[in-house]
Amino acid sequence: MKALVFNGDHNIALEEKPMPKILKPTDAIVKVLKTTICGTDLGIYKGKNPEIAKGRILGHEGIGIIEEVGESVTQYKKGDKVIISCITSCGSCEYCKKQLYSHCKDGGWILGYMIDGVQAEYVRIPHADNSLFKIPATIDDEVAVLLSDILPTGHEIGVQYGNVKPGDTIAIVGAGPVGMSVLLTSQFYSPSIIIAIDTDENRLKLAKELGATHTINPAAENVIDAIKKISEEGVDVAIEAVGIPATWNICQEIVKPGGHLANVGVHGVKVDFEIQKLWIKNLTITTGLVNTNTTPMLIKAVSANKFDLKKMITHRFPLSEIEKAYQVFLNGSKEKAMKIIINT
Repeated sequence: MKALVFNGDHNIALEEKPMPKILKPTDAIVKVLKTTICGTDLGIYKGKNPEIAKGRILGHEGIGIIEEVGESVTQYKKGDKVIISCITSCGSCEYCKKQLYSHCKDGGWILGYMIDGVQAEYVRIPHADNSLFKIPATIDDEVAVLLSDILPTGHEIGVQYGNVKPGDTIAIVGAGPVGMSVLLTSQFYSPSIIIAIDTDENRLKLAKELGATHTINPAAENVIDAIKKISEEGVDVAIEAVGIPATWNICQEIVKPGGHLANVGVHGVKVDFEIQKLWIKNLTITTGLVNTNTTPMLIKAVSANKFDLKKMITHRFPLSEIEKAYQVFLNGSKEKAMKIIINT
């Protein structure tokens, strides 16, 4: 089968790989229909994760048709169309019992990281009963891909951890795919003001279309001054959705006393934690990796057309052109790329 393989820092290639096989009775083999590229995949490409073995098939988001199931799989059968969760869950360890599936002792984020992922024609899914979701006929296949990772990530780690409440003023620092997912799912909780902050005008325009009440471009104006004009004391919830020191610093500056700072971005270098300024502000600061415990609810919401997710999909490529797709995503601002669908 064809698969996108990581061969080291800045070295990926579409290669011929052996078909995956059932290794444990709880496994399923899924024929991938559509996948996508995540910012985390770009981090791997750039050498951000030296622990990843050369030869690893990348990718952790996608949908497909079940090709084969192990003898212990009871919830799925051959022919079922499923969302492949970015998080693998055994369902029985101490963390799974707390719904901290991302810390599963025999799972968590392993696809495209510790085991071969979904940027391929076929993939093995461990603990299939707990790590797949059936796709309702009312959900478009491309939209279903966004339920693998970015939508639950934005909702759980940005909105829920940020404790967004009716009437809140919230700021989302970073209007990429995850930031947009925060923007969309925050509207479940009726914040009064949603501020999207990004240096990409195309993304800010889309943010307005998807529900942002205000946008700020740090390249064009001072963020702190702009925030004060909207909400003098700052925001109730500041959500960091990039994973770099500059965006973290903005969040520290704009959150008001008693507020929440929710970090969603994946950080690769240390940041300055301004504790000498923040200790007195009675803040709640959260971090996390998505657990996908809200995915079933989000599937219902998407099925009921609560989101206009199609606008987030900007490019489509066949698997044969996935290397080109990576370059487009790497140059997202120039290419006006948001979410890229790879058809296998």
